[in-house]
Amino acid sequence: MHPYLLFESMTQLLSTPHAGGRLASGFLTGKSAIDVAMHTRYGMIHGRFQPFHLGHFHYALTAAQRCAHLIVGITNPDPSCIVAEATDPERHRPEANIFTFFERQQMIRAALTEAGLDEQRISFVPFPIHHPERWRYYCPPDALHFLRVFSAWGQEKMRRFQEMGWRVEVLDAGARKDMSGSEVRRRLRAGQGWEELVPPAVAEVLREIGAVERLSGQQGAGNGEQGK
Repeated sequence: MHPYLLFESMTQLLSTPHAGGRLASGFLTGKSAIDVAMHTRYGMIHGRFQPFHLGHFHYALTAAQRCAHLIVGITNPDPSCIVAEATDPERHRPEANIFTFFERQQMIRAALTEAGLDEQRISFVPFPIHHPERWRYYCPPDALHFLRVFSAWGQEKMRRFQEMGWRVEVLDAGARKDMSGSEVRRRLRAGQGWEELVPPAVAEVLREIGAVERLSGQQGAGNGEQGK
C-alpha cells in the first residue's frame, strides 16, 4: 500500500463503527469502551521509533483500539540503555539511534493527537527492552503488551515477555513488514522522499528539529541497516 493511502486508512479508523461503538478520540465509546476497559485497562506498545513512521502509526492506532489507556514504551531511550542484540545486529549502532527520547515522544504525541486520540489516555515511558528485570518499574503489572512480529528480533521479544509472565497479544499476525525506520533515515540523509513515510505531524517535528541537516552529515552511514 502506498504510504499516503496507509495514513488515510488509519485516520479513517477514528470515524468508523467498531464492535458496537464508535471511535472517539481514538478509543471506543459507549458499551464497547466499557467492555474494552474491563478487560484491558492498560495496553502497551514498544519501539525505538527512529523516527515514528506510518508503520508505527498503524501499530499505535491498532493497539489504541484494544485498550482504555495506551502506554508508549520508547526503547533505547539513552546510550546507557543500548545493548547489542544478536537477532538485530544494527539496532545498537549510533546511526540507528539518531533521535533523543524527548524528540521521539514529541513525534508520537503529535501524530496521535493529530489523529484524534485523547492525550489524557496516552502515557510515554522510557522502556529498557534489553533488561526484563526492570520492566515492572515502567509499566503496570496488568498491562497487555501488543507486539508485531516481523523478524527474529520480534520473536525474541515475544519470548522474553512470555518468559517473564507478561500478557502478550500479537497484532497483524502473518503480515509482512513494509516500512522501516532505516529507510526513513536513508531518505532523510538524502534529503528527499521521506515525508511520504511519516505522518504529517511527525514531518513537522522533523523539520523543526533539523533532522535532514542532522542526518546529512552521516552520508554513507547506515548501509545495510535494518533497524526500526
